[in-house]
Amino acid sequence: MIPNHRLRRAPWLLGLLWLALALALTAAPGSSPGAGATASSGSATIVVNRGAVSFSPATVTLAGGGSLTLVNLDTFDHTVTSVATDAAGAPLFDVRVAAGTSATITGVEALAEGAFDFFCKLHPQMRGQVRVEGGGGTVTPQLPSFDQPLAVPREVRGARITVPIREARVRMLASGPTTRMWTYGGSYPGPTIVRPAGRQTRVRFVHQLPRKAGAMTVHLHGDHHAPEHDGQPTTHLVRPGKSRTYDYPLTYGGLPEPSSFFFYHDHRMDRTARNNWRGLQGMFVVEDPSESRLRLPAGSRDVPLMISDRSFRSDNALTNPFAQGPRMVGHHGAMAWVGPHAPPNDATVGTHVLVNGRHAPYLPVSATRYRLRLLNASHFSAYSIGLSDGRPLLQIGTGNGLLSRPVVRDRVLLGPAQRADVIVDFHGASGRDLVLDSVPAAAGESGDDARAAALMQFRVGAEAADPSRLPARLPAPDLVRVPKKVSKTWTFGLDGTKQHGTFWSVNERAYDPERVDHRARLGTVERWRLRNTSDLTHYVHIHAEQWRTVLRDGKAPPPWEQGLEDTWRLEPGEVVEVAARFEDYTGPFMIHCHMLDHEDHGMMARFDVVR
Repeated sequence: MIPNHRLRRAPWLLGLLWLALALALTAAPGSSPGAGATASSGSATIVVNRGAVSFSPATVTLAGGGSLTLVNLDTFDHTVTSVATDAAGAPLFDVRVAAGTSATITGVEALAEGAFDFFCKLHPQMRGQVRVEGGGGTVTPQLPSFDQPLAVPREVRGARITVPIREARVRMLASGPTTRMWTYGGSYPGPTIVRPAGRQTRVRFVHQLPRKAGAMTVHLHGDHHAPEHDGQPTTHLVRPGKSRTYDYPLTYGGLPEPSSFFFYHDHRMDRTARNNWRGLQGMFVVEDPSESRLRLPAGSRDVPLMISDRSFRSDNALTNPFAQGPRMVGHHGAMAWVGPHAPPNDATVGTHVLVNGRHAPYLPVSATRYRLRLLNASHFSAYSIGLSDGRPLLQIGTGNGLLSRPVVRDRVLLGPAQRADVIVDFHGASGRDLVLDSVPAAAGESGDDARAAALMQFRVGAEAADPSRLPARLPAPDLVRVPKKVSKTWTFGLDGTKQHGTFWSVNERAYDPERVDHRARLGTVERWRLRNTSDLTHYVHIHAEQWRTVLRDGKAPPPWEQGLEDTWRLEPGEVVEVAARFEDYTGPFMIHCHMLDHEDHGMMARFDVVR
């Protein structure tokens, strides 16, 4: 079993965080074996025992040119993936080993002398190290060269917007051919829609993809709107050659929504992971005019950043991780999946981490304050985001509104679909290149499953006039009063058998679009309990309303989780309680895990708001 972690912050010195990433991405020539390391030999073996979710031994020493083998005695698939990458951003070695099998880790035999950290992409808290001594290997780690500019998606601001869903070629990797994508409006991410709070917004999506792509549906994640405009997974679809207009009033209970950072993406049942992977994602900013008095960084100093990951073939085309996907068995109400990539071995993880669709981009900035709107749009990966020189991030909001007070943070941990609104002060950094990176927490700490990566580079120029200020207090939206009674408990787990099919479950059942799992009365406030009984972390997203976090494992949530939320990190064994008032709209809405393969493979449920 994965340990039952609790949300807590490690007391790291800021400078050591960047050092940890540098050590992970750079080989250490001449390293000598430490405790737990095997003696240097021509071959070495590591084992994953059943239920251990760890490599044994965690450190092995190998003569140069030797072979490394993983014996997987577990019921889960695992990977042995190098943290260090080559100049193109690909791991130096990356091999998936199915449950109950063994495999040689190709690529290790070519490594130069040094120490190379590795992890399991499917269970990122599993870590190990191979130390290579001697030999004639020449492969060494390479930090990204950051040689392409950050792409900032074009903004559209009209009350009536048309967005074609079409194929386009997109520059993602710095060299070689462009990549063919399914896009919103011809770019990845799609255009950033920017609208004033409380202003009616109608977005018409026109399906221009080939007929074989199938019907689509668009979900504006985090927004409050009627169910027919919510991106229902099986109804109100956008069919090939047709269009559909989505109506977003940007109000809640008749009042303008708070300043928000949403994103829109495909939400088609059983195809959500595939359609997002191919490019159907974009950002949406709701502006509150009253924010102007706060003097937050604005204009070109207000930068939306969408972090995602993808894998590429040698011709820069996207790989198709769904070609050998699991096969569905059963029928509605009793769905399950069989095959080598059936739950829990269904995780789509890319080899390259992208920012606004580009690998390792750079952004020239002045030595002033910037507002960064951070979005994790990856399918599975989490990121613990910070700056390479340890300067703090001042978090002023979530994706759903401002916090009442800013929170100074060294790292911001974001899982799939989570967002954070932060201010970074580049004063005093003129002439320096700073890296926005992700560094995992220490083993056993929350965030130990975050991906190690150099995300992008800020090239800091000269000082400039800066009218912005760091606010001490913020006009946060009101939070509902919380009932004492829990109205509904949602339990997220893994069910089924390998013989008859497995599925990710909510309350021990796979998603059935015809089944209503809970009914909430319009105008009432409900308190819900979210429980994770599985061995994996999940990110639970609730549609429809504006939610507040009440308790995390029986305690008050941390300061950065005390605003409005729509997606919660739920580690194994964790219990989170949330509350919301059901306003304005009746009809069906969804609660699901936002690890998109988990959603596609059963971990979604329907609740109806009724009069």
